[in-house]
Amino acid sequence: MSGVPRASSAKGRLRGLLNEGANRVCADCGAPDPKWASTNIGVFLCLKCCGVHRSLGTHISKVLSVTLDEWSDEEIDAMIEVGGNASANAIYEAYIPENYSKPGPDSSHDERRRFISPAPNRSIYSCSLRLCSKSKYELQEFLKPSLRITSGKGGKGSSTLQSSFSKKIMDSFRVKASQSEGMVEFIGLLKVKVVQGTNLAIRDMMTSDPYVVLILGQQTVQTTVIKSNLNPIWNEELMLSVPQNYGAVKLQVFDYDTFSADDIMGEAEIDIQPLITSAMAYGNPEMFGDMQIGKWLKSDDNALIEDSIVNIVDGKVKQDVWLKLQNVESGELYLEIEWHSLES
Repeated sequence: MSGVPRASSAKGRLRGLLNEGANRVCADCGAPDPKWASTNIGVFLCLKCCGVHRSLGTHISKVLSVTLDEWSDEEIDAMIEVGGNASANAIYEAYIPENYSKPGPDSSHDERRRFISPAPNRSIYSCSLRLCSKSKYELQEFLKPSLRITSGKGGKGSSTLQSSFSKKIMDSFRVKASQSEGMVEFIGLLKVKVVQGTNLAIRDMMTSDPYVVLILGQQTVQTTVIKSNLNPIWNEELMLSVPQNYGAVKLQVFDYDTFSADDIMGEAEIDIQPLITSAMAYGNPEMFGDMQIGKWLKSDDNALIEDSIVNIVDGKVKQDVWLKLQNVESGELYLEIEWHSLES
């Protein structure tokens, strides 16, 4: 366990760990100044490697931003218990073959993917590819042969690097769909804050138990369920990796049922092209003051209640979105979206 003192603030404790020597570079590729972390593995990551980690699913690697996300004391305690990159890599990279090279800061997405998690459904490799396709975290092929690591409670004969997380924390970052994007090149990350719903449809006797699902490519993330509320307030942040050939983000609202299939409570599509195109046109948003840089216009072909403005606010590209849910008798949803380019 690291000797980081318990600072007065949670962020102070996390910064103390991040400032230790080995934690000043990405655990997987060595890129300087990592701003992301896998809380259940206990390592700090660069933005490009964290995109690969996200495709593993939270049961293997739960990624949070050091500066953008809110951390619980449990999550920070887990990071400190591991001790960061040096301690974790001493285990996860204990038996890397001598003729094998880790990816570097300038490595391609494919090279990072092969090291962190190999592409699925490839059963035949050349000799060189067989070596390159080892998986650091998912298959744990660099560990001592007798050691296996789990991200939660260890079963008989298993070991854990850190404390297990509560069900509530894991449910907040639940991933329901395929855990792999294949060999996809990501261009950025989309942080979607599901703020609140208004006048949602009734699906039970007099109310509903709503939750929101977001879908982008093969990724599916969802909020927690709010019981018996037609005007729920989530204030919950969900993260999606954006592939190069992205489409609209599909949004669905469901009513949770214990003993039957969940009922649909409406849907909508979020066109993220105005956000991304505007962000790419301006480059690094930290170079600009607060200003409007784009707009997604309300029309008969989309679910917008009003025009959605793309702004630079405090050095970040943000967009507020009010949606009228489609294919349902009533319901509106308010979201706050934030873009983070891999180039920034």
